[in-house]
Amino acid sequence: MKKFLSLLATGLMVMTMAACGNDAKAESSKTTEQDSLTAIKEAGVLKVATSADFAPFEFHALVDGKDKIVGADVDLIAELAKDLGVEVEYMDMEFNAVLTALQQGKVDIAISGISATLERQESFDFSVNYYNPPQVVVINKKNADVYTDLASLKGKNVGAQKGSIQEDIVTAQLPDSTKVSVPKVPNLIVELNQGSIEALVLEKTIAESYIYQNPDLMLAEIELTSSEDEAYAIALPKDSGDLKTEIDKSIQKLIDNGQIEEFVDKNIQLANQQAE
Repeated sequence: MKKFLSLLATGLMVMTMAACGNDAKAESSKTTEQDSLTAIKEAGVLKVATSADFAPFEFHALVDGKDKIVGADVDLIAELAKDLGVEVEYMDMEFNAVLTALQQGKVDIAISGISATLERQESFDFSVNYYNPPQVVVINKKNADVYTDLASLKGKNVGAQKGSIQEDIVTAQLPDSTKVSVPKVPNLIVELNQGSIEALVLEKTIAESYIYQNPDLMLAEIELTSSEDEAYAIALPKDSGDLKTEIDKSIQKLIDNGQIEEFVDKNIQLANQQAE
């Protein structure tokens, strides 16, 4: 009987400790949600990862003689930071490193034409979508009569930015082509101009900006399938809670006021001016 009572007491103790552990874990998760927003406000700085080669969303420009990161995403973040009452600090890197920096805790959020794919949602939280551009194929004008449909790109080298959703589009919609992944979009443009790739998949707004700077290029009359999964959103650490709530409110306000489109139009012009 003593042995039985001892085992019973031990079992109850283990169950109690497990319950306490689960409560502590839940409390810890709740605290983390609140603390991410609190920590940002206390620090007075929102650290943002980006890849500034996505004109008109984020790109380098000379402003008052100084090199600065500008763009529609930058304008969006400026409004968001204003709502939070903090300054902004950017970390500029290759696109395929942006989400890694967020996952490693080096930044608070990431913005760089990022799509909230189902795979990414397993590791990150995402804001509401703020822009949904169609996907297009960019080619050299001299090949306008050659590359007229998806089948015409069979066996050809088609470029996409490494780590981007365009890689998935090439794989899914151009399976008979050879995918060429490069970290930076400007390098892909160089390869397209040089002929080492025959085509390039980009978001339409970004493609039009690069075509303006490279008049030998054009949009091919090739239709790609787009989906809501390809819309842009801000990436946040998993379980961001209050931070996500505040960011969503700021973005929705900008959407309702039509300011996102204004940011895009303004920065298309700025990118074009920089190219002249």
